[in-house]
Amino acid sequence: MAASRYRRFLRLCEEWPMEDTKRQRDLGGFLRQRVAQAFREGENTPISDPEACDQMYESLVRIHTNFYKNKYPRLKDTTFTGVTVEDCRTILATDILKQMEDMKKGTWKRLREKFSAKKPEEDLK
Repeated sequence: MAASRYRRFLRLCEEWPMEDTKRQRDLGGFLRQRVAQAFREGENTPISDPEACDQMYESLVRIHTNFYKNKYPRLKDTTFTGVTVEDCRTILATDILKQMEDMKKGTWKRLREKFSAKKPEEDLK
């Protein structure tokens, strides 16, 4: 039975999309990492709690297939502020979050980081 559970999780990992805009914060990447940890021995991995494993798989399938989004459709695809899904994706992209973090830094801190960092020529010496 462990082999079939392992194959189901692998199939789910293959179907789950990876978002390049959310480097190291992507649910698909996290899922792949956790499956690799849980099934270290592949199909031969002993499963201590098969019911919990099956429940986890079914929960992830419901998330992946948008079960609740389809069961409870929304009237509008915006939030109460009027922000659309695409706007949220853009705002939550890793590059944009990094830019916002850099903007939060004060002028003195940015200057100190700029001049305290080693120059590439110094690394060669």
